[in-house]
Amino acid sequence: MHTIQNHFIDGSWVPSVAVSSTHPIVNPATEELIGELHFGGTADVDKAVQAARKAFPAFASSTLQSRVDLLKAILAEYEKRFDDLAQAVSAEMGAPLERIAKTAQVPIGMGHFQTAIALADEIEWESRRGGALVSREAAGVCALITPWNWPLNQISCKVAPALLAGCTMVLKPSEYAALSGQIFGEIMEAAGVPPGVFNLVWGSGPEIGPHMASHPEVDVVSLTGSTAAGASVSRSAADTIKRVSLELGGKSPNILLDDAPLEAAVTKGVMHLMNNSGQSCNAPSRMLVPESKLAEVEKLAVAALDNIKVGDPQDANTTTGPLANGRQFERVQSLIERAEADGAKKLVGGTGRPDGLDKGFFVKPTIFSVVDNKATIARQEVFGPVLTLIPYRDEAHAIEMANDTEYGLAAYVYGGSIDRARDVGRHIRAGQVLLNGAGPDLQAPFGGFKQSGVGREWGLAGVEEFTELRAILGVE
Repeated sequence: MHTIQNHFIDGSWVPSVAVSSTHPIVNPATEELIGELHFGGTADVDKAVQAARKAFPAFASSTLQSRVDLLKAILAEYEKRFDDLAQAVSAEMGAPLERIAKTAQVPIGMGHFQTAIALADEIEWESRRGGALVSREAAGVCALITPWNWPLNQISCKVAPALLAGCTMVLKPSEYAALSGQIFGEIMEAAGVPPGVFNLVWGSGPEIGPHMASHPEVDVVSLTGSTAAGASVSRSAADTIKRVSLELGGKSPNILLDDAPLEAAVTKGVMHLMNNSGQSCNAPSRMLVPESKLAEVEKLAVAALDNIKVGDPQDANTTTGPLANGRQFERVQSLIERAEADGAKKLVGGTGRPDGLDKGFFVKPTIFSVVDNKATIARQEVFGPVLTLIPYRDEAHAIEMANDTEYGLAAYVYGGSIDRARDVGRHIRAGQVLLNGAGPDLQAPFGGFKQSGVGREWGLAGVEEFTELRAILGVE
């Protein structure tokens, strides 16, 4: 049993001012209790923010080289804890140990530190603009609020650039990713992060999230989560006029053009959607296919599921684990049930657990085919292994449906040539458009249009989110 009851504040692990409640840590593959997290409250946030504010002047004025050295020290400690992190992510959210935790969940966190280190000498920290000397300065004290679906990715893509920029911070990881969050805090301590520069607090999001966002000593709020959470944080931050960066939901279209190699394109799209059990905000959950080829795509999509093995995350052959928690399991079951009731054509899957699994938050990989983009299953973010196929008449119709969503985080286009795919991609209002099966690039900005968020993470854009521009005029 894991008991987590201390916050990391001002360089030390300290108990809560007052424990507001406890949160069970449950293994989603077995539904067994494996630990307990003690929530703190707003008083603990206040202590952490005060520590970050006290540490800010010295850290902001530290040399770039010293901050790069700190990032390298963190990366070295991270690498030492690689296996611990992989086991933690597998235990707390059901990520298949060999196929997801060790190959994606843990490495991508390392990748953001490596990217920040590489960017240090590429960023124009000081430049001349006309008669002004323009410099990028640390934005201040940052409140970082992260989710459970890619916990190390989302922590690292905020912490690494914030440190490079010279910011101090208070991190609140998701209570559903407490094991990996705790290890990350231990990594920061072992790396010798100066007291107060990095602080970690545990608490209920609805209670301490708004307090972090509204705190007068916080300069920047960076949240990854639901659109509703983003709206709440924005309201809380409004009165103190601070920068708010939000990476929120998505319902990403995947356009298969009429000249695309169908078997490769469909298989790639299905496997990408099923990755991480569909729990990715940028998952290609709407596959838009030529009307004349819908029947062929339906068969290919079902056949692609032969590559999926749902089961024990500790089994090296498992490709798809359970959903991360019971709340998400019930939500996904409800949306599948709603789609069936609304008359969506179910090709495979449905409600209930996969055959042979009588416990755990496992969901059947499910594929629906619907008449148009207005169906609920085509509009609401499911955040589970559920794919929706939608036919289009022509290229213009595909683009229209791709953009007919309140979201705009990512989009995918697969064509017979990169040139044609790119021409279509230019018409899609999304923060990232990936062509012909392209994978992620940590140097590329990540973030969304419309209700998918405000601001950008990853790479140079991610560092800039944690800086302010100062112009000094009259310099000779």
